Amino acid sequence: MARLLAIDGLNIVRRVYEASPEPDSDLKAEIALRHALSSFRTLINDHEPTHILPAFDFGGPTWRHALYAGYREGRQPMPQVLRDALPGFYATLASFGMHVVSIPEVEADDVIGTAVMRWLHEGRGAAVIATTDKDLHGLIAHGALVWDHFKGVWHDHAWVEKKFGVPPELLPDLLALMGDVTDSIPGVSKIGLKTGAKLLRAYGNIDAVMAGAGILPGALGESLRKEREILYLSRKLVELKTDVTLGVTWNKLVWEK
Repeated sequence: MARLLAIDGLNIVRRVYEASPEPDSDLKAEIALRHALSSFRTLINDHEPTHILPAFDFGGPTWRHALYAGYREGRQPMPQVLRDALPGFYATLASFGMHVVSIPEVEADDVIGTAVMRWLHEGRGAAVIATTDKDLHGLIAHGALVWDHFKGVWHDHAWVEKKFGVPPELLPDLLALMGDVTDSIPGVSKIGLKTGAKLLRAYGNIDAVMAGAGILPGALGESLRKEREILYLSRKLVELKTDVTLGVTWNKLVWEK
């Protein structure tokens, strides 16, 4: 049976780069990318994929920025020395037989979401996502497997429920309710992880929460009623795009051992 390994490229590269306390420099970028390459090879050795999808953010505005101008406004930009070194890193990956997918106006999450959903829908086999990005954990609900490369542990249904208080299929609704400071997604004021999870366990999904918002007392009910549009905007922002034109075939992603 085939096995897809989808690698959230910058999730590894930036974390490795930022782990060093040294100031930004060409040398720091070179060392970080050397370690990142080693991480990619370890992932391949550990998971023995038949197909590999290394996905990277293209950079610049995305469809989410078009939807909400404040998207990611508080996030620190990638150091220029690291960005300048990425084309060379992509070429190195290509020399090892990996085809990098990086598409304008969409994020790596959307690339991975599209590929994984298509792969699973076609019944091709297991799909492993190497990431620590919480947004991609919703794909567990559809049969994907998430691997935390840094801790060397699987994230499954049970892990998501323990971490977030809701099953994977409700994770996008939870993130919409509570917002995400990292990506400047507003969410609903006065709702954090615990309150959001409690609401979703009681009502089942965002639509049901909002259907009952009219009778919710106090500040919570007031926030939901007042910030309805913000909530649904947040829901669109956290949702993975799964219809991206990837520009590659499965044959292009075959891993030749």
